[in-house]
Amino acid sequence: MGRGLLIRVGGRVAVIMPLSTLSGRAHAPQCETVSPQVGWDSLSASCRMAHMTLADFARRMPKAELHVHLEGAVRPETLLQLSRRNNIPLPATTLEELQSWYRFTDFANFVDVYLTLSECIHTIEDIELIAREFLKGQAAQNILYSEVTYTAYTHYIQKGLVFEEQLAALNRARAWGEEALGTQMRLIIDIPREVPADEGRMTTEWAIGAMGDGVVGLGLGGPEGEHPPEKFAEAFVMAQQAGLPCVPHAGETAGPNSIWSALRTCSAVRIGHGVRCLEDPALVEELRERQIPLEVCPTSNVCLGVVADLESHPLPQLIAEGLRVTINSDDPTLFDTTLTDEYLKIAAGFGFDRQDLQGLVMNAVHASLLDPGEKATMIESFESQLVTIHGTSSSGMA
Repeated sequence: MGRGLLIRVGGRVAVIMPLSTLSGRAHAPQCETVSPQVGWDSLSASCRMAHMTLADFARRMPKAELHVHLEGAVRPETLLQLSRRNNIPLPATTLEELQSWYRFTDFANFVDVYLTLSECIHTIEDIELIAREFLKGQAAQNILYSEVTYTAYTHYIQKGLVFEEQLAALNRARAWGEEALGTQMRLIIDIPREVPADEGRMTTEWAIGAMGDGVVGLGLGGPEGEHPPEKFAEAFVMAQQAGLPCVPHAGETAGPNSIWSALRTCSAVRIGHGVRCLEDPALVEELRERQIPLEVCPTSNVCLGVVADLESHPLPQLIAEGLRVTINSDDPTLFDTTLTDEYLKIAAGFGFDRQDLQGLVMNAVHASLLDPGEKATMIESFESQLVTIHGTSSSGMA
C-alpha cells in the first residue's frame, strides 16, 4: 500500500492518500479531515492503519505485564525524593549524576543500586509513593494491567514494617491507579531464596491471608543455584492447598533443572524467565504440552549476561517451539528500559510485525492470574481496543 501524508492546512489536519493507494478500488475509503484538537484518534480505522508505523502501534496498543519488580521500577527522581525525605545519602547529589549511576554497567552495579533503593524505602508512605509512581509510568505506556512482584519480607525484616500495613499502602495506590489512571495492579508476594525456610513459610502465610485483597500469586526470586525451590517445599504445599498460584523465577541464571524443580516443587503455573528451557528438549515438550507460560525479559537477559546480546536471544526459537511467551521488563529503571521499549526492540531485532506483537500482548492477558470472570472481561476489553487500533482481532498464543 502506498503511503499518504498527514498535512496541516489552515489549522486543520488532513490525510492525503496517494493515487496508487486508491487505484483500482472503487470503494476505497476516503480519509477524512480532523481538527488538531481531536487528533489522530478521531481518524477512521482505515486511515489510522494506513499511516501508523509499527512503532506507533507498539506504543498505542494496550499492554499487560506479568514480570516486573516494584522496587526495580523506582525512577531516579523518586529515589532522590526518598533519600531527601529519609535523610539517606546517595552516591550522587544531582539528578543527572544519579541517572548516570543508575544506568546498568555490570551485576555489581545492579546489586548496589537495588540495595540502595531498598534502603531508601523507610516508611509505609514511601511504599505508597513508589507504587503510585510506578502506576503513573505504566499508565503512560498504556499498560492496563500489571502483576507486580513485591518483596514484603525485606521491608519487614529491615525496617519493621508489618505486612498488613505494607499491603494497605499498596492497595491505596492500586485503588487510586484504577480510579485516576485506568490501570490495574495485582501483587505477587515473593520469597527471597536466601532467607531461612521458616521465613519463607511466614511470607507464604502473608500471601495466603491477602488472597482476594490484591494478592494473586506467590513468587520465588534470588540465586537459583544456591537456593533451589526444595528448600521451601513446605511453603509451596501450603500455597497449593490454599489455592494460591506459584510463579517462581527459574531457568535464568541456572539451567533446565531449575525449571524442573519449579514445576515439581512449586507446582508452578508460570515460569519467571525460563529461557534456558531450550537446553532440554524433554522440558520444552513438557512446557508446550502443559502450556506453562514463560515471562521473558529480553533486556534483563542481556544485561545480566544470560545472553550475549539481543540478536542472540532465544525468543524467536521459544515462539517457534510453540511455547506460551509473554514479554516483560523485569527491573525497568535499573536496566534502562520499559515494556514499550521491549516490544520496540524485539520488533526491530527479530522482524516481528503487528500481528506478532498483538499475539504476545494477548498471551500475557490469557496468562494473568485474575479469576475467570475478571480475565474474560479483560480479554474482551483488550480485543476490542486492538481491533480499534489495528483493525483485526487476535486471540493470542503467539
